[in-house]
Amino acid sequence: MKKKVVFLVLLSLVAICTHAQTDTVMLPNGWRLSPAGKHIELGDLPLNIAISRDSRWLAVTNNGYGRQSVDIIDLRQEKKVCSETIRSSWYGLCFSRDNRHLYASAGNANKIMKYDMDSHGMLSLADSIVLGKPWPTRISPAGIAIHPKKDLLYVVTRWDNSLYVYDLDNKSLKLKVPLGGEGYQVAFSRDGRLAFISCWGKGQLLVWDTEKELFVSRIDVGSHPNEICVDDRHNRVFVANANEETLNTAILLGSLSGSTSNGLCLLNHGHWLAVANADNNCLTLFDVSTPGQSRSIGFIPTGWYPTNVKSVGGKIYVTDGKGLRSFANPNGPSPVSRSQKFEHHKGDANKTEKVQYIAGLFLGSLSIIPQPDLEELETYTRQVVANTPAKDDSLFMAARSESCPIPAAVGQPSPIKYVFYVIKENRTYDQVLGDLPQGNGDSSLVLFDRRITPNQHKLAEEFVLLDNFYVNAEVSCDGHNWSMGAYATDWLEKTWPSNYSSRGDIYSGEGGHHMGNNRDGFIWDNCSRYGVSYRSYGEFVSKSNGTLKPSVPALLGHFCKHYPSWDLGVRDTVRFNRWKEDFDSLLVCGSIPRLSIIRMGNDHTEGMKVGKPTPFSHVADNDLAVGLLIEHLSHSPIWKESAVFILEDDAQNGPDHVDAHRSTAYLAGGFVKRGFVDHT
Repeated sequence: MKKKVVFLVLLSLVAICTHAQTDTVMLPNGWRLSPAGKHIELGDLPLNIAISRDSRWLAVTNNGYGRQSVDIIDLRQEKKVCSETIRSSWYGLCFSRDNRHLYASAGNANKIMKYDMDSHGMLSLADSIVLGKPWPTRISPAGIAIHPKKDLLYVVTRWDNSLYVYDLDNKSLKLKVPLGGEGYQVAFSRDGRLAFISCWGKGQLLVWDTEKELFVSRIDVGSHPNEICVDDRHNRVFVANANEETLNTAILLGSLSGSTSNGLCLLNHGHWLAVANADNNCLTLFDVSTPGQSRSIGFIPTGWYPTNVKSVGGKIYVTDGKGLRSFANPNGPSPVSRSQKFEHHKGDANKTEKVQYIAGLFLGSLSIIPQPDLEELETYTRQVVANTPAKDDSLFMAARSESCPIPAAVGQPSPIKYVFYVIKENRTYDQVLGDLPQGNGDSSLVLFDRRITPNQHKLAEEFVLLDNFYVNAEVSCDGHNWSMGAYATDWLEKTWPSNYSSRGDIYSGEGGHHMGNNRDGFIWDNCSRYGVSYRSYGEFVSKSNGTLKPSVPALLGHFCKHYPSWDLGVRDTVRFNRWKEDFDSLLVCGSIPRLSIIRMGNDHTEGMKVGKPTPFSHVADNDLAVGLLIEHLSHSPIWKESAVFILEDDAQNGPDHVDAHRSTAYLAGGFVKRGFVDHT
């Protein structure tokens, strides 16, 4: 046969112009949303779109913490006609060749569900294909596709890292082949001769010959390849790389990685490529009409965290993973309620309750956008750039007063020589500081008031009260990665809901799985690159066979071997004493690291578990440890050269009347303002 040339495009963005935009929604991370088109509410964390072969129906799979489901959209009427609950699901979705059936991955249940679909778009469960026993058996089907000429179902998995091929006539397994890494999607050439598989964990595009039944090519494409778009006309395959880019999809020139490209499709009769960038809340459009000479032509604003994009009949369909806005949660969870189950790594997905738990608070949406012409695209591009909080010059120069100890430009010196970064667990602003009259608090939501947290109240009053501070994360699994690396990978964002809702999967944050780690590492990796000394006290450290070990290589030789890792059975005041001993010995020999990361997480609490300290006791212990730390530092000879930053990794376990992401943050040190209230 004639050898096909596979042209790979790995994705990231480029800015064009800036203009102000009104009628936007401000997100807690400082970005704005001005989503184009009309919108249909979907379920929790929509990840995938499938279009029926007659272009009549659009299916979406919702794979979040709360109710998981498959939604059917009537493309003629542009309305949702069916939402079928599925106990466990994840990403995989495809229509049968005759459009009468829909297949959906059941995620860690390790099944493929088969639904009958009637002429009105209504689904009814008809059958299932079982790949193996449910979790903890590690199989987990991801992308699925049906051969265009044969009734064969191709399934790729992300735990046993394999390709399965099933005969749909009798549900028999024809073959199983290892991929070499976690699988994401499988897609076919139009004639069905080739199947293209994105090996999410291996950084490769695999090309499978469906007739010879063997891999004919393994092509290195970069970090976290996920969605695939096959261009049969030009013998090309486009691959979205969430962790690495060849075509630059970033909004600002020179931006770091982090656009999280995770969906793509062809527009304008195959001349344009649209790329969904989850962490930029937009589509990037490229002119790909001339192979090898692709160029960026603009952006389209979407909702929050776009996960997929498809095009039918001159319209673009985008799944916005987190919907169109953030929300307050005044009815958020409380760690002293016996009726709620919100533990560090678990949630109860089966409970029906009115608690506004952040993990399931943000329902996704489907944006329907008429394909723009170049003039409309220019307007959309201005909106996207205006929605971006950072500007090109802010990457290298910061606005500041003359007395500020923070350098105005990259490379300038600072009188601050030592940074102490304290990570706590799961509290909202209102839950702790809502009783301070000088701040924007709701005192009715205060649980850990001044009696329980006198030191944190005193820090906020004597130094700086920050009442407009927000975390990026929803839970601890992504929260520690955000806190240490200013990013959470697509793997982490798409799999923690299964883990937290007791649907399987492991805790992939904090070095728990290689796919959860940032491509360019964390703050300590950057310290290492620039010769800045650093030390971790419990952060990204775990106990194995009684020995403390770092969960990432960069912390080898850079962590305190006597400081406890995550363990609610260890008091934070004990942690303080371990830190104090280490600090004092390093001080004597002049070896205090420039960056110290200190984990004090007992404000997480253990709820009302029998035999455990009460939530008030846990939080009071945490508050005392924080106070002792500041007290000890303030009497040390390096205090006037130090800055202390104290925050929560996430805000999941509490209510807040402003936003579910609003949390506490504290500053202390020789250069910190005194008695100041900052509402910015």
